[in-house]
Amino acid sequence: MPGSRASVFGEVEDFEAALSVHGTAGLLIAGRGQFRARLTQVGLDRLRLAAVEEALPRIAFITVPAGMVLVSFPIDGGPSPVWAGSEIGSGEMITFGPGQRLHARTVGPCHWGAIQLPDQQLVGYGRALSGSGFLVPPAARWQPQPAAMRTLRDLHRAAIRMAEARARALTDLQAARGLEQQLLEALIECLSEEAERETAAGRRHRDILAGFEDLLAAQPFLRMPEVCAALGVSERLLGEACKKHWGMGPSSYRRLLGVQQVHRALRSGTEGTGSVLEVARRHGFASPGRFATGYQACMANYHQPLCGAPQIQA
Repeated sequence: MPGSRASVFGEVEDFEAALSVHGTAGLLIAGRGQFRARLTQVGLDRLRLAAVEEALPRIAFITVPAGMVLVSFPIDGGPSPVWAGSEIGSGEMITFGPGQRLHARTVGPCHWGAIQLPDQQLVGYGRALSGSGFLVPPAARWQPQPAAMRTLRDLHRAAIRMAEARARALTDLQAARGLEQQLLEALIECLSEEAERETAAGRRHRDILAGFEDLLAAQPFLRMPEVCAALGVSERLLGEACKKHWGMGPSSYRRLLGVQQVHRALRSGTEGTGSVLEVARRHGFASPGRFATGYQACMANYHQPLCGAPQIQA
């Protein structure tokens, strides 16, 4: 049964939760300002569509849901997120297969679209239309023929606009199925071109950073040499991967993530009534002075105060 939802968000946590259906496991705000985002989602029988408008720089950690393929492209010629270290232009699109783990970051305001659909259905339908050679790699960048890309964007835009206007068309099963069929055919045409597959180095970077996320969740107190030893990489390689995919070094990312986690814990009250520094220690800040410095710098990203939070002293 088709359905849709258009939402405006003023809280990072709510936006992150709404994106979780598309595989977002974490969202880190990396710039200052008032957080605002708009998300329109359309669910058809086989396809999930999304259109996203964002204002602040951020880094998202994504795990593509099992059995699904994620497709993304810029909307209205504006900037799109940097997916796994790759920038995509207005006439391009990027795909990631089931279970792929990656980071997508924005550097400022952007407007982008996404389509998710079952991988087996995509391949089966693609081979029926394009031949037995149809295949979607685990991670690839595409530059379809302009007419094909334009058709896909137009159909995607039509579905999103109907959802935003709450048009009756999306509640009409026959009309919804017709739209879905057109979208699927347009997508197959776009994916019938030769793809620029992810390099071995690119895949290695993604694996390193996914492993880093796992370590941060399990052992937040590890020092950077210990992190590198656990990952089996040099500090130089880790730094290169972080700069390309996150736009910052590993220490800066860890500090910013830790401060955001402390901020969320204090706002939600999920970690009891302990002091700010007690909560900070549970999130990897062994040094009060280091946490105080990072906290004061990073809280400029948040406009709602921590109710009842004590003054931090270094």
